[in-house]
Order: sequence, then structure tokens, then C-alpha cells
Amino acid sequence: MASQASTISTKRLGEDYVKLLQDPIPYVTAHPLESNILEWHYVLRGPPDSPYTGGIYHGKVNFPPDFPFKPPALRMLTPNGRFRPQASICMSMSEYHPKTWSPLWTVGAVLNGLLSFMLDTDYGVGVVQSSDQMKQELAAQSWDFNLKDKTFCKLFPDLVEEANQRKNSLYITIT
Repeated sequence: MASQASTISTKRLGEDYVKLLQDPIPYVTAHPLESNILEWHYVLRGPPDSPYTGGIYHGKVNFPPDFPFKPPALRMLTPNGRFRPQASICMSMSEYHPKTWSPLWTVGAVLNGLLSFMLDTDYGVGVVQSSDQMKQELAAQSWDFNLKDKTFCKLFPDLVEEANQRKNSLYITIT
């Protein structure tokens, strides 16, 4: 059963969402569920000059009912060669480190930190090791993988359209 958001967390998450829409973060998109402001879904785009180039990586952030006073739980859903799919990710801005958490960190800051951690090579809970070649193969597969997820398709229709355009252009190129 989902916990109820406090008035403070609802207000803060709403403000953070407006900030993300007005001032997007490069390579990061995020939306809360309509039915639960405490559950957000994000997509990280693989930055150029990284082994993730061309990939789209869907994940989930669960905020505690007393956010921003406690940190969120982060998970990556798309296989990517850096994070174990569905596993909780340990980083300084996550539930694993409540003592280092700052209520000043916004949703955007957390997701930007996650992208930075994805591009790093530090090891931790929820992290896997793989070759750059494997990461590149998973980047190529990420579009089809995400299209099988109903929540992804509902929250990110622009990426679904982009994926379909990519498929159509590939089909045209092959035929």
C-alpha cells in the first residue's frame, strides 16, 4: 500500500516538477505518476561520447512521505550495463545515506547526480560491471525494451513516437 504524501512533500514535489518543466536538465526527463506524487519515473538519455550514447534509460524514484526531509529510493529499470535493473541504487543522494541527505536537493539535482554516477566507474550497491561494448549493445536495445513498459509509454509519449520514427527510418534504410 502506498504511503500518503504530506502537505510539505506534495508542495515541494510539485514545485520541483514545475522547475524541471521550465528549466529542463540535459539528458534527463521525469514525470510523477498522476495517481501518486511520491512515485516518479525518469528517462536518462545516453550522453554523446559515452558508452551509453543513443540509449534511453527508464527508471523510478520513490520519495518518502516526509520528503524533502528524507532521501528517495532510486532504481533503474532498463538494462544498461551500469546499474542492476530493479535494484536499489546506493549513492549519496539516496535512501542508503540519510545522514548525508540535504533537504535542499531537488528532484532535478538527484537525477542529475544519478546521471553523473552512471557515467562514473565507482562501485556500490546496485552497480554492475560491464564492458563498454556491452553498454553500447544495451544502448541499442534500450528503445525496444522500454516500449514494452506500459508506464514508460504512458508517461513518455514523445519518446514512444521517436522510437517508432527510428524503427520506420531503419525499415526504410533496410528495404
